[in-house]
Amino acid sequence: HCLAVRAVCQREIDRDRGNGYSWKITLLRNYWKSKVKQEWLSGKYSNIHSQFSLPEKSMYPMDVDTWGEILEAELER
Repeated sequence: HCLAVRAVCQREIDRDRGNGYSWKITLLRNYWKSKVKQEWLSGKYSNIHSQFSLPEKSMYPMDVDTWGEILEAELER
């Protein structure tokens, strides 16, 4: 699981590990974020019509760098 999460959230994982978090805490802190981020990066939400089209339960707060990655992926599509 840790490697799968790191594949999507490498910056976040490396930062948490650098801050001394154990792998278990790092995984708990980033697991759901990686799932949501992967959906965004894969284009699942590329053609939404409004914020009401987004599934509320699967959204997760993300930092500006993550949104930058998502925007870059959208611009490349």
